Amino acid sequence: MQSEFDSTEKKIIKATFIILQKEGFDKTTTKKIASEAGVNEVTIFRKFDTKKNLIEITKNYYFNEFLEKIESIFEFTGDETIEEYLGKNFEGLFKLKDQDFSIIKISMQEVSEIPEKKRLISVITNTMLNKLDEFFKLQIEKGEIRNVDTRVLSITCFSVTFQSIVLRKIYSENTEIDSQKYADAFLDILYNGIKE
Repeated sequence: MQSEFDSTEKKIIKATFIILQKEGFDKTTTKKIASEAGVNEVTIFRKFDTKKNLIEITKNYYFNEFLEKIESIFEFTGDETIEEYLGKNFEGLFKLKDQDFSIIKISMQEVSEIPEKKRLISVITNTMLNKLDEFFKLQIEKGEIRNVDTRVLSITCFSVTFQSIVLRKIYSENTEIDSQKYADAFLDILYNGIKE
């Protein structure tokens, strides 16, 4: 899908994304987009028909790009240990640029304005949860972990990952965390619990 756009369309899509990040939905105008892209408004309407259509195409463009990165981070071969896999997840998410997380921020703003528009966040969440669930089921089959509810375990790992990494990056909190140290501490608690 990304290659279906010509260079002018890509400039307009990129400009739309920049304006959405700066201004939010309500203040994003085709005039601002045209100025950012270095085109006139007529070109925007000729290429995308409506502002609403352009915004949907822009969201889908950046969402698909982000989802590909998430799928790559949570992919596994089946040969990884739990420590390697979860460590790779933490590391991969930590290494993503703040810019990569902008699509989530934009989607979350949209969800608060239009409650029925939860699709983008749901797809990201389900992608991560399903990959974790699949990985933990394989670990049970291999005898690496006891027979536990893999969905609960996946939600636990997702919650820690999403809360500590994704939301922190979205809301520009201090991301100067040693990802390896953080991952090791989480795995220690996951494996050994909190009881003395």
